[in-house]
Amino acid sequence: MAKTRPVRGATVNRESTRFSLPERQADGDWLDDREGIDGAPPPLRTTVTVERPKTIITRNQSPDVPFDRSINPYRGCEHGCIYCFARPTHAYHDLSPGLDFESKLFAKPEAATLLRAELAKRGYVCRPIAFGTNTDPYQPIESDWRITRSCIELLAECNHPITITTKSDRVTRDLDLLAPMAAKGLAAVMVSVTSLNPKVARTVEPRAPHPERRLAAVAKLAAAGVPTVVSIAPVIPAITDHEMEHLIERAAEAGAYGAGFIPVRLPFEVAPLFEAWLDAHFPDRKAKVMATIGSLRDGRRNDPEFFTRMRGSGPWAELLRTRFQIACRKHGLNRERRPLRTDLFRPPQGPQGELFG
Repeated sequence: MAKTRPVRGATVNRESTRFSLPERQADGDWLDDREGIDGAPPPLRTTVTVERPKTIITRNQSPDVPFDRSINPYRGCEHGCIYCFARPTHAYHDLSPGLDFESKLFAKPEAATLLRAELAKRGYVCRPIAFGTNTDPYQPIESDWRITRSCIELLAECNHPITITTKSDRVTRDLDLLAPMAAKGLAAVMVSVTSLNPKVARTVEPRAPHPERRLAAVAKLAAAGVPTVVSIAPVIPAITDHEMEHLIERAAEAGAYGAGFIPVRLPFEVAPLFEAWLDAHFPDRKAKVMATIGSLRDGRRNDPEFFTRMRGSGPWAELLRTRFQIACRKHGLNRERRPLRTDLFRPPQGPQGELFG
């Protein structure tokens, strides 16, 4: 039986034009290879390039997010979520936010070493470090590279608080670290579940684990004492918005203590990728989807303004918030805040700790 090409999220692979980068031109060898056998294109394989940054903690002052620092062990993400707001960052590498973002990945194997040096600096002020703010720390290549785990091992050693956002049940692999941290008030996890419909999930997030596996991970995390929230992000009008109440019900049944949601937003090159995806998978709903997104974003496909970019505005956004709040009250979610502790932090020991301590 002939092998089929692995499913990817983006249907196109156009280069970004925002930075006046030269267009790539295929050479003859590539054209010969493209034909493959019986005229079929060759499989799109994932490649990983080692990246060696000088620092690993990224800081921000955004009023829209509840953290001021984050770590992204990887660039690009094999999950291939069509709506991913991180896609445009691949343009900085002269790569496409389309299929390149999903298949040409970057890994930072020295992340834990860099983190140790930064935590050991004199005057470091401890605040929770967020993982999964740009690309997923538990995407498939983490199974081999284990960069996320190496960072968690260090944070556990230092009693440093951590939050994790992921679409993968691979997070449960690290329960041996996360459960003891959670018992000290040092760890929390947010698991993203966009749709319970397998067909929708396969197209919108083609290489992310099945939604049921993610909910099973929520149950496993909660049973181990790890505070867990389910994120319905993004909500896509006319595609997934009707599932909100059921998703919240399932989150509560799995043991999540809270939930959140974000209406879909389409910054920069994400918008044409998303529209091409609609053409391929939901052509009959495209006009309705885009019209509703426009009503959420003040007539635009994306709203970059603080305070509204994560919430949306207008009647449709208000209706979503009302439905969300009613469902959370019904199922007992978001009744309490669970802040993480920062008073237990101690700088890492060893050569770098002695040097900077």
